[in-house]
Amino acid sequence: MQVPILKQRDVLIATIQAALSDQDLVTLRDDLADRIGRFRSRGVVIDVTALDVLDSFATRTIRGIAHTARLRGANTVVVGIQPDVAFTMVQLGLTLDGIATAIDLEDGLDVLERAMAGRRVG
Repeated sequence: MQVPILKQRDVLIATIQAALSDQDLVTLRDDLADRIGRFRSRGVVIDVTALDVLDSFATRTIRGIAHTARLRGANTVVVGIQPDVAFTMVQLGLTLDGIATAIDLEDGLDVLERAMAGRRVG
């Protein structure tokens, strides 16, 4: 299943609408890395609101997407982690260390805006 990626100004928004196969996650990673360069994006939002599970491969892939985006000049925010998903991730030791998270898309866009404004100064 292909993940829709919307471009909103200089931010890409990837909304994961259902559980993805490992190959779908790899495709998402590659698509985002390509689009960051093609559209000169400065921010990426990965919306996982619809997911009721984030397994270890998905968590590692999201971390990889965020680190790849950072190397390409874009900040990443993961939004919409459900309470049960967060609890399970903690219990399993799955982390998104060093990656910004936010409660929803609106807050995620605010986090990106602040990060991008800080980058302009530095």
